[in-house]
Amino acid sequence: MKVILCHNNYKVTGGAEVFYHEVGRVLREQGHQVAYFSAKNGEVGTPWKEYFPDVALYNQGGLLAKTSNFPRMVYNCTAKEAMAKLIADFKPDLIHAFAIYVQLTPSILDAAREAGVPVVMSCNDYKHICPNYKLYHHGKICEECKGGKFYRAIVNRCCHDSIAYSIASSVEAYAHNWMNIYRKNVHTFLFASEFMAHKTEEFWGKGTFRWRMLRNPFNARKHAASNEIGNYALYFGRLIDEKGVNVLLYAAAMARDVPLVVVGDGPDMDKLKKQAAAQGLTHVQLVGAKWGDVLDQILRGCRFVVVPSLWHENFPYVILQSFAMGKPVIGSNRGGIPELVAHGERGLVYEATGAVALADALHLLMDDSDRTKQMSEAAKQFADAEYNDEHFYANLMQIYNGVLA
Repeated sequence: MKVILCHNNYKVTGGAEVFYHEVGRVLREQGHQVAYFSAKNGEVGTPWKEYFPDVALYNQGGLLAKTSNFPRMVYNCTAKEAMAKLIADFKPDLIHAFAIYVQLTPSILDAAREAGVPVVMSCNDYKHICPNYKLYHHGKICEECKGGKFYRAIVNRCCHDSIAYSIASSVEAYAHNWMNIYRKNVHTFLFASEFMAHKTEEFWGKGTFRWRMLRNPFNARKHAASNEIGNYALYFGRLIDEKGVNVLLYAAAMARDVPLVVVGDGPDMDKLKKQAAAQGLTHVQLVGAKWGDVLDQILRGCRFVVVPSLWHENFPYVILQSFAMGKPVIGSNRGGIPELVAHGERGLVYEATGAVALADALHLLMDDSDRTKQMSEAAKQFADAEYNDEHFYANLMQIYNGVLA
């Protein structure tokens, strides 16, 4: 089978790019031919870069440049032409799209339809239904754009807290909705959580589009379980409003006998340091960003991991990383988190804004070693059984073959 994989960025900068490249790796290892299509963002080490189109970057240039480039951020004709050329040269059986908005833009989906090549699209955020990707802004869940009311993004300044960005994102959403460009061109949408699939049905209408579940690729078997039942709780991830680390610190103030290590950096670092100092949280360490072996060592040494997200997080890789090392997770009841944690099996689930409930969960897993150990074993067994290359490839081929049939 010959497959083109499309994603805005070829260079790995986060979990979305990991997903993109891991799908390609699994396909290639099984003997399939894979071509890559991304935006031209400097030199990249791939033979496919000659097809990569120039794109307009919204975070560069002044107001005049951004205004003149805006049409290309909605519908990039250059990207469409480049995709058409790649299709003609590579002759794919199928195209698998990931995040393509703003840079590649869904213009490339028109190129696929015109060439008669079916498309599947993995949705890892809410951009297809929400102008700001998150269904969240200014500290609260928001679904005000439901029913095509995208002007609410302007009223709420929900895109980068900027009127300009919010206007641009609102116009983009209206344009794509008017063109029906996603549902017209995508044969099957792929979701990593039941939550996102059903939320999309709420916005678009049940039965108005095809969808299947495809969990993100992750090989848990590559990681050995830690046999250490540590004496501290761990958060690792970005320090930003929607991640809910401030709620975790409020809970820590009520659970001073539970040491907490916070790994990560981001725009809320100073705010969180001030909060910890004001509350006298001497048992909390904010250690900054850690990567690779250093992060693995911290993860192996903890007792459990906390994922306190306030937004509807779709599929947090940190949960799989934790499970793969045999660490249970205390997670909020937002997005796809409860599906992974399964309250009482591989960890505990609490109401996202409930600092008291989170404090109770911290105490429960810190005080009950037997229960924590049972959850640790269940987490590792679940991850090894459900998240490995063989299982992912079988699911992917079932979807691809179903589309081609």
